[in-house]
Amino acid sequence: MLDTKPSRYSPHGAGPRPFEQIVLLLQGGGALGSYQAGVYQALSEADLQPDWVAGISIGAVNSALIAGNSPAAGVERLREFWEAITSPPLGILGVPYNPLVEVADETSRRLVNQTRALGTMLLGAPDFFKPRFPPPPYLWPSSYPEAISYYDVAPLKATLERLVDFDRINKAKEMRFSIGAVNVRTGNFIYFDNTECEIRVEHVVASGALPPGFPATEIDGEYYWDGGVVSNTPLQWVLDSRPRLDTLAFQVDLWKASGELPRDLIEIDVRLKDIQYSSRTRAATEQYKNAQKLRLAFASLINKLPAELQSDEDVKVLSAEADDKICNIVQLIYSCKSYEGIAKDYEFSRRTMEEHWRDGYSDTVRAISHPEVLERPNRVEGVRTFDFGEV
Repeated sequence: MLDTKPSRYSPHGAGPRPFEQIVLLLQGGGALGSYQAGVYQALSEADLQPDWVAGISIGAVNSALIAGNSPAAGVERLREFWEAITSPPLGILGVPYNPLVEVADETSRRLVNQTRALGTMLLGAPDFFKPRFPPPPYLWPSSYPEAISYYDVAPLKATLERLVDFDRINKAKEMRFSIGAVNVRTGNFIYFDNTECEIRVEHVVASGALPPGFPATEIDGEYYWDGGVVSNTPLQWVLDSRPRLDTLAFQVDLWKASGELPRDLIEIDVRLKDIQYSSRTRAATEQYKNAQKLRLAFASLINKLPAELQSDEDVKVLSAEADDKICNIVQLIYSCKSYEGIAKDYEFSRRTMEEHWRDGYSDTVRAISHPEVLERPNRVEGVRTFDFGEV
């Protein structure tokens, strides 16, 4: 049955709300994460506020900024965060950002980006992370796992505590919130979900604790690393969750699985990173589409069975998996510029941040301008995917 709540989907008029939930899925990707902020701004302006936001690593940070603020303040808090962490450290090793100055030449832009990335490596990113002095020892153990890293993430904790209302995430629960991390001791992937546990600042920091740059984060006696170590996208977690609902999902990927054959060693490193962190989003989506077709077929078949077969044990097993839910998955995938190179996920400059933000915004505006994105698939098809970024 269709939800009859007033439509929030202003781009295509009023009427019954086509989907029971809107989900925003945010992949990890460091400095590329401002692309996701642009996506959220476009969705917010279109009155497509998510009912559920799930993220990994920088996607977890963006998720916290979204879920931990009112819809009216979400974009503003994202902007405050991204401007803070892309301010040049100590004003050196980077070209100060001036929106009126263009760096159009590709060679010059590559040099600017590499210089700024070097600044990040040496000096950290303001309000995010800072280098440890002295650096951690290499050859002898430490009694403090949270100190074994190149950088200290205390600035990020302070920034999140300032910009995120964790009471809103945990008590108001206006939005479901899920972030992924990996238990260092067991190797198990885990999601911290506000429907199952109280979310604290350390949960968000843990989701982005990518070693050896960042230290493992302690939560209730266990230590956790960045969820991207195992899986860099929360897609599977959301699609497997119960109860299933009619869903409009925006899958925001910062790494593009498809690409050109590398021509040198640097391009090999770039291509390898893209493949590793793209987390096979397309494969997971196709698997879900096929599984949902089976669930729809189960539901249709079970409804046709005579009453005396409804209590059959095999039918009960199928009934547990059957449903008639439908889903649209809108894939928004960042396409990096040729000059970004291997440092693209730690090149925290204001100029590049603004570019990523604009790209996320424009890609989303283009995607939701297609009416079919907001239209329900039929029960036979079950799941539709959209990707308007491919040529």
